[in-house]
Amino acid sequence: METTTQDMQSLPLPPGNVCLPIIGETISFLTDRNFHKKRLDKYGRIYKTHIFGSPTVTMTTAEANQFLFTNENKYVAATWPKSTETLLGVASLANQTGEFHQKRRKLMSQAFQPRALASYIPTMANITSNYLQKWEQMGTLTWYPELRDYTFDIASTLLMGTDVGSQTALAQVFKNFCEGLFTIPISLPWTRFGKALHARQGLLTHIETIVRQRQQQKNSGQDALGLLLQARDDEGNSLSLDDIQDQVILLLFAGHETLTSAIASFCLLTA
Repeated sequence: METTTQDMQSLPLPPGNVCLPIIGETISFLTDRNFHKKRLDKYGRIYKTHIFGSPTVTMTTAEANQFLFTNENKYVAATWPKSTETLLGVASLANQTGEFHQKRRKLMSQAFQPRALASYIPTMANITSNYLQKWEQMGTLTWYPELRDYTFDIASTLLMGTDVGSQTALAQVFKNFCEGLFTIPISLPWTRFGKALHARQGLLTHIETIVRQRQQQKNSGQDALGLLLQARDDEGNSLSLDDIQDQVILLLFAGHETLTSAIASFCLLTA
């Protein structure tokens, strides 16, 4: 039995408010720290809204989450907001699903096997030691910006071979990129999304230059980028330049933004 678009549109939706066209409730979502609590109190644990240009249903029950996690690629598919999807890139692992996602993930995992991870420890320990000495000399510091530089130095060193990346122009480019990831996808020079698109192009160019240099060397290196360049699947296929570029951007984001928040929260809770 097939389900038509008309059938789908006739199904009831959870209570909630989509507010303004395109913008929806994005502004409230970004500015009101009690956004979720207010709607939880008003509409219950499952409600609809409209953020980042997309109609959205928020679910907070264990049963709803179990349904999502056990039926991915059957009834539902994991997606990102349009702005995030565009900036991470078509080839990004985050935008892939199903069998193709599994094959790409298996190929990329070669750079994150236990032996590979162990080889990254000396670099990470050296950067950590330098920052600890710096923080000790500072006496007083603001955690988040310092941790943001710390994680970016580790990520940029392992993924692009760029030492002290936080002190280069690349750091500002990446900051502009990250600031547009979760925004309304309107591409104008003065919007965050427009600036992020420009920053993405700068990152792609930078990564391509490094990849070309590595490919001309006899040994592409034993850092994460080098291992990604050497990775082969069961048929002997490697990652293309487009693949490498989008995966490096994804890994920079995953190993920088989210990790910075986690470490900052840990420091806050243990202080």
